[in-house]
Amino acid sequence: MTKKLYVGNLSYQMTEEGLRDVFAPLGEVVSAKIITDAATGRSKGFGFVEMASDEEADKAIASLNGTNVMDRAINVSEARPQTERGRSGAGRGGQRGFDRGRKTSNWR
Repeated sequence: MTKKLYVGNLSYQMTEEGLRDVFAPLGEVVSAKIITDAATGRSKGFGFVEMASDEEADKAIASLNGTNVMDRAINVSEARPQTERGRSGAGRGGQRGFDRGRKTSNWR
């Protein structure tokens, strides 16, 4: 079974291929993804690596967490499950600017 790892404090010049190359000596890398800003396309400095087995993932965490990659001490840990994301505010019951904090007789 595959295991997804979080990799933080990456150099902004790191590529997905480079990230894959860092983890490949420790086991089979199923996928490597660097998270980028949607507006600029620039790296956000973190990503995810999916290893083929739990054992390989645990080995990668033990071997790579805190090591220097491209002059940055990277953080490697098991990825947390992704939570549902959404926009806050209008359309989801959020407060609108003109009535924020105003109380009505029906609400207490």
